[in-house]
Amino acid sequence: MRGCLAALTMVSALLLSPAVRAEKVHAEVLQDGLDHPWSLAFLPDNQGMLITERSGQLRRWQAGAGLSEPIGGVPEVWAQRQGGLLDVVLAPDFSSSRRVWLSYTVAGQDGRAGAAVGYGRLSEDHRQLSDFREVLRQQGLSTGANLGTRLAFDRSGHLFIAFGDNFQAGKAQDLSALQGKIVRLNADGSVPADNPLATKAGARPEIWSWGMRNPQGLALNPASGEIWESEHGPRGGDEVNIPHRGNNYGWPLATWGVDYSGEKVPGSKGGRVAGTEQPVWYWKVSPAISGMAFYSGTRFPQWKDSLFIGALKEKNLIRLSLNGNRVEGQERLLADRGERIRDVRAGPDGWLYVLTDESNGKLLKVGLQP
Repeated sequence: MRGCLAALTMVSALLLSPAVRAEKVHAEVLQDGLDHPWSLAFLPDNQGMLITERSGQLRRWQAGAGLSEPIGGVPEVWAQRQGGLLDVVLAPDFSSSRRVWLSYTVAGQDGRAGAAVGYGRLSEDHRQLSDFREVLRQQGLSTGANLGTRLAFDRSGHLFIAFGDNFQAGKAQDLSALQGKIVRLNADGSVPADNPLATKAGARPEIWSWGMRNPQGLALNPASGEIWESEHGPRGGDEVNIPHRGNNYGWPLATWGVDYSGEKVPGSKGGRVAGTEQPVWYWKVSPAISGMAFYSGTRFPQWKDSLFIGALKEKNLIRLSLNGNRVEGQERLLADRGERIRDVRAGPDGWLYVLTDESNGKLLKVGLQP
């Protein structure tokens, strides 16, 4: 069973050294007035970035030009509760294909909704998505909770999608459903023949791993080439996982949190359960973690081998210091701003870029003061 069990015994106490904590973090507001921004993706050749707003707008931001009008051709979204226009990533061959992938929620029946993923081709002037194609949609709809839907490509060009359990915990262990799953697709949206359940009767062939609750972050670790995932626990038990092929990450059988009532999660057998994987890291008290990014830049060498994760409830940016797959320390940044942090990305220029989840949401450029 994979996982850093020794690290789990010291989650509450582990901190970085005072010298590291004393460094001053600088945050510059590049853009405000965003409507609950959810994700960003960097365009190549210094062409700025794409930003999603949960209410349904995809926009381009560029230094010196600011924020564009909404880009046309984006699918209509169900923008209620946690739903709306969510993640955005560029295809690895974007320079030739111009393909942009989006995750979003779509309306079903009786006020319910489900998560969907698709792609379109971005025009050269960045004003229009054309030929948008929905590739995958959850069945078994929810009222708009625990939607997840983060996206990330690995080095082989496979697309990983993290779906939440839609507040239907048992679905996370149901291999015939997409709730609570990490799925893996080819770059064109087809199902890879070597997916672990591709030939299993009654199982969804898209599934890569299962037993997730509400994924909020998904990122490629540049040091190992593995995809990492972060997710909300119930009341406590937020986790960071490395979703390996064909593995069960436990929810709701195994969790380090409790139900919202304070009682044991129904069906839970404790924190460690045979046949399930332990998280790389967890928080007994939930920060309500969100998007995440590995830092591999050279601008701030003090941040080498760090994993940054936003926090919604704590309203800060968490830095986990890594040694391989082991977490060796944590610190909180940007807590003085008092803003919910929805996403963080490491820019090609070595700075961090952060989105705040507010009605007057902001794009921040974050680094260390000299």
